[in-house]
Amino acid sequence: MTQSQPTAQPQSLTVVPFDQVKDLAGRNLGHSAWRTITQEQVNTFADATDDHQWIHVDPERAKEGPFGAPIAHGFLTLALLIPMWTELLEVTGVKTKVNYGLDKVRFTSPVKVGSRVRMTVTVTDVQEIKGNGVHLVVDAVIEIEGEERPAVVATFLNRFYA
Repeated sequence: MTQSQPTAQPQSLTVVPFDQVKDLAGRNLGHSAWRTITQEQVNTFADATDDHQWIHVDPERAKEGPFGAPIAHGFLTLALLIPMWTELLEVTGVKTKVNYGLDKVRFTSPVKVGSRVRMTVTVTDVQEIKGNGVHLVVDAVIEIEGEERPAVVATFLNRFYA
């Protein structure tokens, strides 16, 4: 799959040791680098998910559609949350990192092919959990460069075990 590579450096990477993760509660970690969404990436995602709706994979027809261009699948944009998250937080001294899931996801605006997206996150809660772990609740917003409304708003859940 052709990946959308970061086109600018992220604002900053927060690196914290495991025993200080609880101090992240309430902290905004800034934003990831911008990533350009390509038609090749959209087509590859369509092949992987068997979702070949014309609004995504037929650029000529999509020009006449409701958005005036082909758009990325919402779940493709959401999947970029993982690589963008790794640009924002590194927890040292851990044995395992777990993507625990999502509590809420909204696709609030379409992402046209050729657009650039980045993610901003705020750690809203950190709880100690069984097995020498911590559970992070993160508000994530994937914005579209030059657009008023974001592409995705999600509550993202992560676990780290030492």
